[in-house]
Amino acid sequence: MSNSKHASTVGPDRPISLTAPTGIDRAAHHRLDEAWLAAAWSHPTTRVFVVSGGQVLIDDRPDGTTELVMTPAFEAPVTETHRYFLGTDAEGVSYFALQKDTLPGRMDQSARPAGLREAGLLLSDRDAGLMVHAVALENWQRLHRFCSRCGERTVIAAAGHIRRCQACGAEHYPRTDPAVIMLVTDDQDRALLGRQVHWPEGRFSTLAGFVEPGESIEQSVAREVFEEAGVTVGEVDYIASQPWPFPSSLMLGFFARATSSEINVDGEEIHEARWFSREDLTAGFESGEVLPPYGISIASRLIELWYGKPLPKPGDVV
Repeated sequence: MSNSKHASTVGPDRPISLTAPTGIDRAAHHRLDEAWLAAAWSHPTTRVFVVSGGQVLIDDRPDGTTELVMTPAFEAPVTETHRYFLGTDAEGVSYFALQKDTLPGRMDQSARPAGLREAGLLLSDRDAGLMVHAVALENWQRLHRFCSRCGERTVIAAAGHIRRCQACGAEHYPRTDPAVIMLVTDDQDRALLGRQVHWPEGRFSTLAGFVEPGESIEQSVAREVFEEAGVTVGEVDYIASQPWPFPSSLMLGFFARATSSEINVDGEEIHEARWFSREDLTAGFESGEVLPPYGISIASRLIELWYGKPLPKPGDVV
């Protein structure tokens, strides 16, 4: 694997969603300091938001911006709630997320519930970063309530970043599953794009899959491409990563060079795959035969780096 010349072009003009600097110091050294956490929680500048089922409340402001709905800690609904410390900013403001079964009602402003796929495109870098952290913790907490060693119920510790088993003493930490996502090109510099079985007709994107135990990321790229499309790859270049808490992944983005061109899709994950030149892709967008990837995934940025310009948004005319 080599550092791709394309990596530097990811750049500030078209950043990958959920990867920009947030201005938040996670301050992990405070997570086990109960006295500090109590003082931070009671401080008047502390801000809190609720996360429930991967959703938060966002507020579409009159000026066209969108904000994460946060309140002072003394206004936060703490009954039957799990509390997660997310960090502090440069002004010393502390941020917490509260996990609840439902989002609170907000009758006093134009707030609405939203998941990360929508909110991640609308929120500021700070708010999106806080939401990613909170959603990832909530997903892990909901799925890991019992000890994998002895089966007993675990309890939350370290301000939401550890679960401890009081029966056997085991400590469990939030998991992050590495997943590879890759734009494959051939010797004609065509891009291999696929359509998953549950996607609408015409929706094409990069191939992706999970890293298996005992496997390097380079091996994973080659295996996934061959399993899904029947194409073999050689050189693999790392581009960038993206947090992807759906529920607990880290997307590792690559360019890969094909050493074969015949396509044989698996029919289980990938329904259709095709080689596209840049002219093919432009023509497909113009005719409506090809729909670009949508949402916050790194997939669109990988395609754009090869394509040489931004992809049209769904509904746009090229």
